Amino acid sequence: MTKEETAQFFDRWHSAWAAQDITALTNLYAQDCRVTSPMFGTLRGRPAVLESFRRLFKTFPDLKMTTDQLIVDERRAAVVFSTTATHSDEFMGLPATGRKARVSGVLVLTLEDGLVEDEIRLYDFTALLVQVGVLRAKPGH
Repeated sequence: MTKEETAQFFDRWHSAWAAQDITALTNLYAQDCRVTSPMFGTLRGRPAVLESFRRLFKTFPDLKMTTDQLIVDERRAAVVFSTTATHSDEFMGLPATGRKARVSGVLVLTLEDGLVEDEIRLYDFTALLVQVGVLRAKPGH
């Protein structure tokens, strides 16, 4: 992909995230894509990615993602992000708590022909679990 094509891809990506448009988000992935996620495990193919977005936005309907930094190197990109969200539906067996969560992380994407072929989602899953009340933890020193 050229720099211009990559910029256009991320314009579509940011717009879809801001709108929580799960169809538009899913259409940015290749049919046979692979996504590795702390929350959803290893996903293969668009239908699994679609379901992950559906579950994510059902559980955290006010989720807002901010790109703090975008690093692009040929076919690969790293999106350093931060999110805020409210736990509004069942999550890991815990009914909605209404608790707010703030999580930061990195998405590592491999792009091919204008679509995501591979994505690795890295974020502080433990902090998310603590903030919504799935886990209990004492503050660090």
